[in-house]
Amino acid sequence: MNSTRVIFAGTPEFAVPSLAALLDAGRAAGLEVVAVYTQPDRPAGRGQKLQASPVKALAQAHAVPVFQPESLKRDADAVAQLRALDADLMVVVAYGLLLPVAVLEAPRLGCLNVHASLLPRWRGAAPIQRAVLAGDTLGGVCIMGMEAGLDTGPVYHRVETPIGPRETGGSLHDRLAILGASALLAALPGILDGSSVPEPQNDALATYAHKLTKEAACIDWTQPADAIERQVRAFDPWPVAQTSLDGAVLRVWDAEADEGAAIPAAPGEVVATGKTGIVVATGRGTLRIVRLQPAGKKPMSATDFLNARHLDGRRLG
Repeated sequence: MNSTRVIFAGTPEFAVPSLAALLDAGRAAGLEVVAVYTQPDRPAGRGQKLQASPVKALAQAHAVPVFQPESLKRDADAVAQLRALDADLMVVVAYGLLLPVAVLEAPRLGCLNVHASLLPRWRGAAPIQRAVLAGDTLGGVCIMGMEAGLDTGPVYHRVETPIGPRETGGSLHDRLAILGASALLAALPGILDGSSVPEPQNDALATYAHKLTKEAACIDWTQPADAIERQVRAFDPWPVAQTSLDGAVLRVWDAEADEGAAIPAAPGEVVATGKTGIVVATGRGTLRIVRLQPAGKKPMSATDFLNARHLDGRRLG
């Protein structure tokens, strides 16, 4: 029996479990990853040396051919090269490049996407962080048939998971990466034999997950304490929520809200300090900073930060 020829397209760590699942379980299921597409090597670290993506590293470890076009929308030769691979299916997981219609239509069975939200909620670039930021209590992954619109395709398979009250963007990312890989393997048999019928999305229920920016990480102390706490959790490990003290950036890695606290103080004012942290007034309630990072330093506990500083009555932001 001929194997199903699969192209995999992905770049960051989130995509690694899905590629690993295809490589490890694929052969037994009659799947052959014939090529991997990933973004070009980028400068990283203090030395700004070119660094391969996590997906590229895994592909090379399994001797799978790797292609790294700068664009598939403006490079006709790259598209022709992809079509020449004669793939049955293309699996896309956090690739980071837009796919033109010519690419979407190239594989015999089209393109599938492992998306880290319960579509149509949180279409777009940062569904994991936006779910935490919004206070969603339920998240998950969808296996979606790709079309020209942004995350608008029909859904073949979805798996839900609760979002915990202390969940961070990083912890949810890691859980959904694993969940996405298992969901992909579960969905593939029905997709390949044609027995799985995808469910169209309800566009009226769609929300958009805007790309994360460093500007969005700045804490607005006039916001309610619970909203700021969600910001801190959502933006861990990047871009990390931040405020300022004496004109220098102060990153906040961990904090806990107390909405019941009614203290007559201006938003951003430090109202208490101690072994449990730094308590800051907000637009509603207080926020207790537990872990932070001064400019040029490593993350530390608020207690260690207070050893050399007196913050009572000071203003952050």
